[in-house]
Amino acid sequence: MNDDAFWALIDELSRRPGDRDERLEWLRAELLRRPAAESVVFQVRLEDACGAADTRAVWQVANRVEGGACTDDGFHDFTLWLVGQGRKVYESVVADPDALADLPGIRALAGRHRDEWDDDEWPEWEELDYVAQDAFDELTGQEDDDGEEFLDAVEEAAEELADELSAEWEEDDEPRGARPEGEAIPRLTALFPVGTSGS
Repeated sequence: MNDDAFWALIDELSRRPGDRDERLEWLRAELLRRPAAESVVFQVRLEDACGAADTRAVWQVANRVEGGACTDDGFHDFTLWLVGQGRKVYESVVADPDALADLPGIRALAGRHRDEWDDDEWPEWEELDYVAQDAFDELTGQEDDDGEEFLDAVEEAAEELADELSAEWEEDDEPRGARPEGEAIPRLTALFPVGTSGS
């Protein structure tokens, strides 16, 4: 599974009807139709995309939306959610985190207290991190090994793909997400001002 094939799956996932569980079930079914190695590489590419979004600037916008309550685990789940929005949205937000303010799902949260957000509205998607392992375990009959074979396979595949993955980012003049800490995010600040009901 190359980068384009990974993003093709993610883009289709982002457009699927239904709630998050239904969309994840579709993704799982897609992975089950492929060799188990495809689930492994899907996970490697998912982790790499999350890693590329793991910047201070992206954390700043996640924390702003979540009212200053974004934990380390919550931020990882935010990057999973961001990947799940599709390649165009993901790349625009990684390039300019304030672009998050353009997403209808984010705009729908503005002015509402976090306690009022439905589970499917939260800009976090932890469950996306488990789909590839579920498919791999079913394909290989490893449901009882606590994911050890899958994690070993992911680590091995990540090492094999390391040069390719880093080359995809070498085209940029600056390191991934190189933006000054505390850079202004005027559109998100307007939507989620400090001290409002979302804080």
